[in-house]
Amino acid sequence: MSSIHLTRLNPPPSTASDILFLGFNQDNSCMAAGVSNGFRIYNCDPYKETFKREFSGSIGMVEMLFRCNILAIVGGGTEPAFNKNKVILWDDNQSAPIGELTFKSEVKAVKLRRDKIVVVLDKYVYVYNFDKLERIRKFETYKNPKGLVALSPSDDCVLAFPNTTKGTVRVELLDQDNSIIIPAHDGVINCIALNSDGTRLATASEKGTLIRIFDTKKGTKLQEVRRGADKADIYSISFSPDSLFFCASSDKGTIHIFANNTGTGANYQVNPSNINNNNQPTQQNSIQQQPTTSTPTGSSPDQITNRKSKMSFFGGYFGSEWSHSWYKGPECPSIVCFGLDSRSIIVFTAEGSYIKLVFDPKKGGECQRKSFARYAKPNKNH
Repeated sequence: MSSIHLTRLNPPPSTASDILFLGFNQDNSCMAAGVSNGFRIYNCDPYKETFKREFSGSIGMVEMLFRCNILAIVGGGTEPAFNKNKVILWDDNQSAPIGELTFKSEVKAVKLRRDKIVVVLDKYVYVYNFDKLERIRKFETYKNPKGLVALSPSDDCVLAFPNTTKGTVRVELLDQDNSIIIPAHDGVINCIALNSDGTRLATASEKGTLIRIFDTKKGTKLQEVRRGADKADIYSISFSPDSLFFCASSDKGTIHIFANNTGTGANYQVNPSNINNNNQPTQQNSIQQQPTTSTPTGSSPDQITNRKSKMSFFGGYFGSEWSHSWYKGPECPSIVCFGLDSRSIIVFTAEGSYIKLVFDPKKGGECQRKSFARYAKPNKNH
């Protein structure tokens, strides 16, 4: 469920000015792009443009509901198709809005699941019932210009967002009416992500050197990995379908894959037989609940490890876990997720590139580029 609002980056990227927003749907089977004249939908694995809708104005956000015809869209850019203070629920079978939510300030992010809508403003998070559009919860947050939020699509509804204190994350177990405050970092939170069943939370701060994994029910830190030594803006973090790995992208251009050594519960995976590549949005995929007993072919949990520094006996910086696998890509904003298995990585960049990578889950090391496509033309002026 990674997403990135390109116009909110400082400075905004100049490689593809037509693209305002990139975001995956709940099971990472599709990517939606908000552009200057509407939105486009792409199938992730295998890659294919499946649908596009044109408006007389820009779309700054488009949130899919799995692969069905219902989307949440928000206007963006200098000539927005809709008011930036409104969330439009769009039924593409009818090519018309079926509802809207209006706010007093600009909408920073929207997340959907089958029973709830989550809307993020600069200092508030609102939760609505999907069927009647009734507000059921309101939370205050730390100043949140990027609209950081994570929402699990599984049976247990888990919501995570920056808490009111710098560096802390609030995790709401909405169905249990329970919340946990996690002191994740000293600096401002810059990126958060949940695995699909909501049992693990990944966080990064504005420094961008470390990624930490927490248990969402207990709030305990389970793992800490090092992206690098230099400050970086982490754009996207995503867990694999089986939660054995997680990956991250940053402004350094390198995609890092880490082994998740925390152990997880049940997880949710896409049923590939339900992927419809017709040139239109499809009905909802069935989501199959499976235990996490399976591991990538040729590996077992005790074989999947991250790299350690040769000077790890010093502890601290040298004792950190480094990435299991990596790939040096273009130095531009990007979002990442895993493909249909835990050995492939899908990358969409702001310059209009689609990249599929594969890595060895046992040996690690540098990823191999398996496929490449252009989903948008780069700005000719750059």
